[in-house]
Amino acid sequence: MIDIQDRIRCKELLSKVVTAEEAAKMINPNDKIGISGFTPSGYPKAVPLALKDRIEKEHFQIDLWTGASVGPEADQALVECGGMNRRFPYQTNGVLRKAINSGKVHYIDMHLSHVAQQARYGFFGDLDVCIIEVCAITEDGHLVPTTAIGNSPVYVDQAKRVIVEVNVSQPVELEGMHDIYQPLNPPNRQPIPIVSAGDRIGTPYIECDPNKIIAIVPSDITDKNRPFAPIGDDAKAMSHNLIDFLQNEVKHGRLPQNLLPLQSGVGNVANAVISGLVDSPYEGLSVYSEVIQDGMFDLIDAGKLDVVSGTSLSPSPDGLKRFYDNIKEYREKIVLRPQEISNNPEVIRRLGVIAMNTALEMDIYGNVNSTHVTGTKMMNGIGGSGDFARNGYLSIFFTNSIAKEGKISCITPFVSHVDHSEHDVHVYISELGVADVRGLSPKERARVIIDNIVHPDYQDELRDYLKRAEAKCGGSQTPHLMDEAFDFYTRFLETGSMKKA
Repeated sequence: MIDIQDRIRCKELLSKVVTAEEAAKMINPNDKIGISGFTPSGYPKAVPLALKDRIEKEHFQIDLWTGASVGPEADQALVECGGMNRRFPYQTNGVLRKAINSGKVHYIDMHLSHVAQQARYGFFGDLDVCIIEVCAITEDGHLVPTTAIGNSPVYVDQAKRVIVEVNVSQPVELEGMHDIYQPLNPPNRQPIPIVSAGDRIGTPYIECDPNKIIAIVPSDITDKNRPFAPIGDDAKAMSHNLIDFLQNEVKHGRLPQNLLPLQSGVGNVANAVISGLVDSPYEGLSVYSEVIQDGMFDLIDAGKLDVVSGTSLSPSPDGLKRFYDNIKEYREKIVLRPQEISNNPEVIRRLGVIAMNTALEMDIYGNVNSTHVTGTKMMNGIGGSGDFARNGYLSIFFTNSIAKEGKISCITPFVSHVDHSEHDVHVYISELGVADVRGLSPKERARVIIDNIVHPDYQDELRDYLKRAEAKCGGSQTPHLMDEAFDFYTRFLETGSMKKA
């Protein structure tokens, strides 16, 4: 067994060290299990894999609650053995996605800032077990998280039983990066005392009653971080368009010289856009976001980023090695918080966060679909984009103008699923330009969006649609030809292309 004695400073807990297989036997059929992790970082691996082996023999199911997506040891293994009944609040695994879209797994897509409070109030029933990955246990039995916090504090607090994975692949130097603060439930809640992105208001560990810990499991399984795609021309163009827009905001006095705290969503485009700010004129930047990706390390290395606050380290494999190799320097700039704080609307509004997220598609009036392919098939989930989009000082969404080599227009007459309504977004950016729709009526917005971010192959058809809708609907606020609004999707489903024959 892996030696973890030096990681367990509360020596009375040493008697609870067991194998992953022994810990998995402590889980009951139909248990509700909350685990650490946010993106494929900081999640337990050994116990879920052992639980998968047990389920294959005994054939039962559990419900899985997380912070966001986690790695294949949980999100994939527990699906492949038929052991997952219910899952929330966010996922990115292809195997799990297929199970959701085939009806084999009940999936609840949620705003990430809402989960902790609803769990504390019992909206989902009692939490039976929390499985949390840590890099150390303190002298008092408290838990030092690893590369993500997510919903770990509330799951530790609410669970009847706690299983701890001590992962020796995670360096003990992570200790001190975390800032654990849990607000009281209404009606006793107090203001969250964060007034700048780097403020620390909590403890560097998750408080845990040692009596709740039923097992401590050694592990050396690494996070399964995903590589980012090379930064392409479209992503570079979007980044340049963003910088031009921000420079104009500074010029007109709507932003300070060092901007306001930045938020950036998950994935290739978001990472590329942040990385592009390395070549911008901005210095003294701050970040108040969910995930910390490679682009933020680029900004730190360039001397442009003073502080970055998030709930998860989610770099590429190369980025994670880069972080570990320079952990003493990076940890001085990084604060990791619970996701109900990193995504908290109160704090986002107070700090004036510039929210930057990506869309699957949007429509000419500005409604955004972040989750469903052709309106019916779940992709990943809304994640934290709604938390930031509705509450940010500026709400910006990025999309390519086209997808699948031009067979799909990412801007349509009527979006197939609405995650962020036209009321939540100020600015839309594609590789072609910027559509700033602040202060515009729906019909004015439609023209700005079509003229500035729609691909030329689809502009004439969308202009024609708008013109005919206005003629048929008279002076209506948001004119639509409802019998034609979804023609783009009908064409795609029938022919594989949105282009007219």
